[in-house]
Amino acid sequence: MEPRYIIIMDFSNGELLKIKLTDQELRALEEYEDFYDFLSTLEDKYGFRVRDSLYMTVETLSERSHNM
Repeated sequence: MEPRYIIIMDFSNGELLKIKLTDQELRALEEYEDFYDFLSTLEDKYGFRVRDSLYMTVETLSERSHNM
């Protein structure tokens, strides 16, 4: 499974961030042994801090909301 999407729960501000990786970011990901190290390179671009977040990766994104 290639992680096309990253879902980040930033508990410093209660934000849910969904990122669809670009083709360039996917190529850059291949350079890293550790996903955490790669994710750290995206902090400034997408405005989050890895150490204040939980994350998951998925190949395809499906979402539902209840009582929003």
